Amino acid sequence: MSGLRAIRGDIVHFLGDPADLGADALAHFPDGLLIVRDGLVAGLGPAPDLLPKLPAGTTVDDYRGKLVLPGFIDTHIHYAQTDIVASYGEQVLAWLEKYTYPTERRFADPAHAAAVAEFFCDELLRNGTTTAMAFATVHPASVDALFAAARKRHMRMIAGKVLMDRNCPDFLRDPADGGDAESKALIERWHGRDRLLYAVTPRFAPTSTPAQMALAGRLFADHPGVYLQSHLAENEREVAWVARLYPEARSYLDVYERYGQLGARSVFAHCVWIDDTDRARMSATGAAVSFCPTSNLFLGSGLFDLDRAQAAGVRVGLGTDVGGGTSFSMLQTLNEAYKVQQLRGQRLPVERGFYLATRGGARSLYLDDRIGSFDTGREADLVVLDPAATPLLARRTAVATTLAERLFALMLLGDDRAVAATHILGEPAWRRP
Repeated sequence: MSGLRAIRGDIVHFLGDPADLGADALAHFPDGLLIVRDGLVAGLGPAPDLLPKLPAGTTVDDYRGKLVLPGFIDTHIHYAQTDIVASYGEQVLAWLEKYTYPTERRFADPAHAAAVAEFFCDELLRNGTTTAMAFATVHPASVDALFAAARKRHMRMIAGKVLMDRNCPDFLRDPADGGDAESKALIERWHGRDRLLYAVTPRFAPTSTPAQMALAGRLFADHPGVYLQSHLAENEREVAWVARLYPEARSYLDVYERYGQLGARSVFAHCVWIDDTDRARMSATGAAVSFCPTSNLFLGSGLFDLDRAQAAGVRVGLGTDVGGGTSFSMLQTLNEAYKVQQLRGQRLPVERGFYLATRGGARSLYLDDRIGSFDTGREADLVVLDPAATPLLARRTAVATTLAERLFALMLLGDDRAVAATHILGEPAWRRP
């Protein structure tokens, strides 16, 4: 990415967490101009003030009448499960057996992996998502395919090879030392290359032996800057299973901590059935939660307690969790997050919702110094939202009197149709036809 570019529109981003800063967390420029130089944010302010200062011939993308926000950040998604979205009728353990494992078997074929990765990255961009933390499969070629597709589009992608050496089909099981060696090779090949980052990826504690869990923890410790991603306390039956497999552990979370997998840049999806001791340990170690409301509802897993996580100081991002999750859309994910909190007797203010989808997600990934906002020097990833994308959305927006009302209408009524454009490093990566 090179040169100078500017984006004009109704620009919104967050300076911090609304839960801490209140109204001061949000910066809003109703007719704003975002200046991008060499892919990074070089300036932001009122368009009438900044336009006269631009050099002649500067490209200006004019999105007046539309909202411009930092690109959405999906902190938990399975690219290999793209083809099983909307598969009927199971909870998580049966879902794995019936749908996930047979589907992931196909990723032994590099051509299939590449085809799905291409679609997956395009679908993320079509929904305004510019950064994702994704599971591949046990096959190294599945990781290669995803990173190659993301690199071609200049996306920021965190991904890794799934580690499983027990309680899974033979066709997806690899020995602990084999998975370790393949992970090391993938780290060497991809971690830190352009905008790509590697995540050590034990699927979840039940599908790894203690030997593999120990090796995963060592990989995490021995390669500075890599991530670790897994699942935690999604389903009550799953929690009971872990207790039988690891009777020495105080809790499901304690299993991961015993094997050195808890710390900064470790991200655990779901965390529905954890207690205050677990939350305190996550906060103290800097581990993060990926809140996945659409899959928690679809798979009948339970209702995540966002308020208790917030009170404990746990880092939280949002995850679509496709394919247990039902949409690539972060707007639809926010829609379901709001409803989950209602069912818990809690509130999700619209400002905090969009914070979690942008700067909050970046913070949970320790990337808020690079993405998630329009602070000077950040990578200029952005999404353009059209408040008149559908007749109902246009009608509701027309009577909105505040920015919060307009954002809430997008959060509840919006989906992929509301995404007018997605830019990566300032450059258009997708535009609605």
